Amino acid sequence: MSDTTLLKSTLLFQHLNDEELEEIVALSEETTLRRGDVIFAEGEDPNDLYIVVSGRIAIANKSIDGRESMVALMEPGDLFGEMGLFDDNGRSAEARALEPSKVMSIPYAPIRQHYDDRPEALWSVVRLLAGRLRSMDAALADSVFLDVTGRTAKRILELAGDAEEFVLPVTQEELAGMVGASRERVNKAIASFVKLGWLAQSDRRYEITNRDQLEIRAR
Repeated sequence: MSDTTLLKSTLLFQHLNDEELEEIVALSEETTLRRGDVIFAEGEDPNDLYIVVSGRIAIANKSIDGRESMVALMEPGDLFGEMGLFDDNGRSAEARALEPSKVMSIPYAPIRQHYDDRPEALWSVVRLLAGRLRSMDAALADSVFLDVTGRTAKRILELAGDAEEFVLPVTQEELAGMVGASRERVNKAIASFVKLGWLAQSDRRYEITNRDQLEIRAR
């Protein structure tokens, strides 16, 4: 996928014409990351937004005692780091690579100039932020209405996508951060799925053996 096609696929840039897309691409940079590389830290002054070219990026918050909550998992085509574009406050979370990845970084300045020149294009921003709010509403509802076992089932299904066999792209500690529970409780939930015959596990390799039951448990 070309850089212009990648930009066009995002909600924030889908309204741009080819010339405008080329101008943004000319100002962007592509960075190759290793697993664990931090793109930006929580509280850091923001200057760029990012699009995932390949790999997976975790957006996470950390507590004072070092515990982590993974608030979002960004995959190819996903855009992140846009909040500072509009409020100039520090980064609300950390972004780091969960596996070897590539990201495209785009400085805020030309994007702001674009919206100054074409304020009607801000509707794309409204749609993007509305989508973020819906995701947060869904995560909040999960924390209220689903127990740890239900949230674990839901996250496993999300990470598997349409595949029946897959390699877990995160560590168990990171999965626990996504679920919002301790590693021990998440491991206990996974063990129960294996015992029930819904899931087969060998280290980080998983096979969904009863998707229907996992989906029921995730509701």
